[in-house]
Amino acid sequence: MFRKILIANRGEIACRVIRTARRMGVATVAVYSDADRDALHVETADEAIRIGPAEAAKSYLNVAAIIEAAKASGAQAVHPGYGFLSENPDFVEAVEAAGLVFIGPSANAIRAMGLKDAAKALMEKAGVPVVPGYHGKKQDDAFLAGEAAAIGFPVLIKARAGGGGKGMRRVDDPADFAAALESARREGESAFGDGRVLVEKYMAKPRHIEVQVFGDGHRNVVHLFERDCSLQRRHQKVIEEAPAPGMTAEMRAAMGQAAVRAAAAIGYSGAGTVEFIADVSEGLRQDRFYFMEMNTRLQVEHPVTEAITGLDLVEWQLRVAAGEPLPKRQEELTIDGWAFEARLYAENPARDFLPAIGRLTVFDVPDGARIDSGVRAGDNITPFYDPMIAKVITHGRSRAEALSRLETALEQCRVGGLTTNAGFLVRLCRHPAFAVGDVDTGLIGRAGETLLADPQAPEEVFALAALSVLGFLKAAADPDPWGKIRGFRLWGAPVQTVFLDHGGAEHALRVTMLAPDRFCVEHNDIETELRVQSADGRSVRADFEGHVFSATVHREGRDIAVFFGGHGHAFALAEEAGHHDEAASGGDRLVAPMPGLVRIVSAAPGARVAKGDALVTMEAMKMELVLAAPRDGVVATLPVAVGDQVAEGALLLSLEPEEAA
Repeated sequence: MFRKILIANRGEIACRVIRTARRMGVATVAVYSDADRDALHVETADEAIRIGPAEAAKSYLNVAAIIEAAKASGAQAVHPGYGFLSENPDFVEAVEAAGLVFIGPSANAIRAMGLKDAAKALMEKAGVPVVPGYHGKKQDDAFLAGEAAAIGFPVLIKARAGGGGKGMRRVDDPADFAAALESARREGESAFGDGRVLVEKYMAKPRHIEVQVFGDGHRNVVHLFERDCSLQRRHQKVIEEAPAPGMTAEMRAAMGQAAVRAAAAIGYSGAGTVEFIADVSEGLRQDRFYFMEMNTRLQVEHPVTEAITGLDLVEWQLRVAAGEPLPKRQEELTIDGWAFEARLYAENPARDFLPAIGRLTVFDVPDGARIDSGVRAGDNITPFYDPMIAKVITHGRSRAEALSRLETALEQCRVGGLTTNAGFLVRLCRHPAFAVGDVDTGLIGRAGETLLADPQAPEEVFALAALSVLGFLKAAADPDPWGKIRGFRLWGAPVQTVFLDHGGAEHALRVTMLAPDRFCVEHNDIETELRVQSADGRSVRADFEGHVFSATVHREGRDIAVFFGGHGHAFALAEEAGHHDEAASGGDRLVAPMPGLVRIVSAAPGARVAKGDALVTMEAMKMELVLAAPRDGVVATLPVAVGDQVAEGALLLSLEPEEAA
């Protein structure tokens, strides 16, 4: 076994690898960019080495810097994690040329599966069914449009070097094909340096089912059963589970054997995942599943496989890379219970899952669930990397038990300081179709607003936010009973007004102290009474109009987070009364929602635009953001151009005022 390994990655997966290596007595070396100088993976590793500035291209994708760090540290092997360089065959060859071991498959195996078109041709030869479509080399626009027409709409355009939903566009109407093709190419070029695409039939009711495979250097290959990853938005996974609901023993055997054939065809060694798409319009059928791609690395969702098999897949990776045979044969592998994994992200579901950046002021995780994370309270979610906060993993004897535990764990997650998808995930767990296992990749899209919009904060939450601002939820340390009566007035009850921002609107709350622990709160012309039974500055027990409940309140600066009833509600102390009035008329300005690169400008000064027209396209946090006209009008100013790097809040475009237009 290795004495020391370097982890060529960051965040959650780096921390994950460190845990197993430490248990096995293997020393670890972390690498970090300037943005990650104080990151958790840097703190957790035995040692850490700086490899460059914040931009991934100059740090985590800097092959020379990573190789130099590995050699300088005395590491014997390099674990790539997932993402970044994990599926880059040139990196594998550079690692091996430096006399180090790459903890993963060979460069040849990665190349064989790295391009979707070539991989599908290889799989057809190996007898693995593939999705109907065009996987050839011709990339002429008119030719691809003709192939799409021959396949029949809807079709899916996919970057041939893509993954993680990047460079993927669904097209329902032939009139939209050219624009979708251009967008997919552009994103493929940006994300993978390859703008070539393939075109496939889009299935009406598809399920994304993948099979975990493992090979070693002794020609042994096994599968560790399947995972269902059908709950997706924008072709990116949201909740995964294992095993797949409705899977029969016969279907599992057929998919497992196909996955093993795929891995054996390229002499695969290490952890890998063979992804299939199944047409379930008539249920799961052995003649209706097709090879999509193979991920030649450890997957983000590998913990659900670990939960149902009782295995540590990172340990398997280290042992296989060290030359050992697979720890178990196929007949020794069994399934125990059910497992789910939910990806907790810093993003806003109500704004088309726009990534959020900022400081994690609160990050409390529940007991009873496995939490894989690379951040802690006080860390920043930056625009440079993926905004995942944590993976929440639960296991149970049955699907219903594991799902119930997942819902409970998500409800108990406390994340403050920025917007997250936690509420969205809880509502997804409660969705009737998902609850019974009737899943497909279109479920989230069909559910629409019922999943996306966070519920309005109830009055007790508004009251707690106001009391927090006024300091009434702090534990009074003064033994003098008069010192505990904060806000006390000798003549009459003390009254104070608090202005809070919540949900894009301003709220005025008039708070009257009736007693040291009793308050009358007036909000929206409604008066309610709240009694604080106990408070320690964070946890609160209160009686609101006869309803006794517990909540968690966290305040940092102007920001207040109230966690109540399984939901987190964010407030900000308003600067002054009425400050929203000006913002309400702010439909004349288009500003950058986050730092990013201007990719497309589809307007010019003096041009007339209609509400909803795409005006500026930005690239930020590995995705394209299309910013549309907020109203009909005429472009007044356009201070940005293609290629500009802009900050959050930067003015991108302004329209003439309504009266002028």
